[in-house]
Amino acid sequence: MEFMIMVEPGVRVYVNDINPSGNKTIIFLHGWPANYRLFEYQYNILPHMGYRCIGIDTRGFGNSDKPWSGYSYDSLADDILEVIKTLDLNNVTLLGHSTAGAVAIRYMARHNGFGVSKLVLCAAAAPSLIKRPNFPYGQNKEDIEKVFIQGAYDDRPNMLENFGRIFFYKQVSPPFSDWLFQMGLQAASYATIAISKDWITEELFSDLPKIHVPTLIMHGIHDQVVPYQLGVVQNQGIRNSKLITFENSGHGLFYDEMDKFNRELTQFVG
Repeated sequence: MEFMIMVEPGVRVYVNDINPSGNKTIIFLHGWPANYRLFEYQYNILPHMGYRCIGIDTRGFGNSDKPWSGYSYDSLADDILEVIKTLDLNNVTLLGHSTAGAVAIRYMARHNGFGVSKLVLCAAAAPSLIKRPNFPYGQNKEDIEKVFIQGAYDDRPNMLENFGRIFFYKQVSPPFSDWLFQMGLQAASYATIAISKDWITEELFSDLPKIHVPTLIMHGIHDQVVPYQLGVVQNQGIRNSKLITFENSGHGLFYDEMDKFNRELTQFVG
């Protein structure tokens, strides 16, 4: 079931509700610069196991509307709230990958986890994707500015293709790589730039202690985008959280170790 949900006047986000009659609901939030299809290899399996899978395209990405503004973590968290309220969802598992993991954390803190009973963070870009004076982990600010922001201004297709080369740890086929590349191209260029700027300005150190639901953290040790140490910090900052290390995964752990990912996710959701 596919539809558009109005999250604010003039802005709609795309939602794909797979197996609406499922017993337990998982909301999938994709990372930059993809769309809900990023979790195709979960949608193929989990609905057969009785799960309801709801994929959301972030505003500016995929099939969602692409407004000029509204790309702060606060705004993106508010969009999630509108989807949950519109669909009258409760007792759901909220799953966020990469940047969407950070947005999921902001949602839990900003909206007191409304409707959410469990949280899953996959290679989440939190509490900060960049290194800061008192935070030695993550990427260098200058690299984000040069590679992703200026790269998008100068040659976005080339930037996206290079990003795809470091996304997975396992070897993927050229068609598979192109599949990921095409998802990135579907986004609005200004949306990809705005989110890249968020990586520099957004911090979630004070958000982590506000999470009060069971939380599963999954992170690959070979992640070249969001270093593994960020998962360790999340585990230290979120009460009642569990960190699962993926020894043979990069940033795309949901595909690098697909069977393990699906198994850990379903065991956690129950």
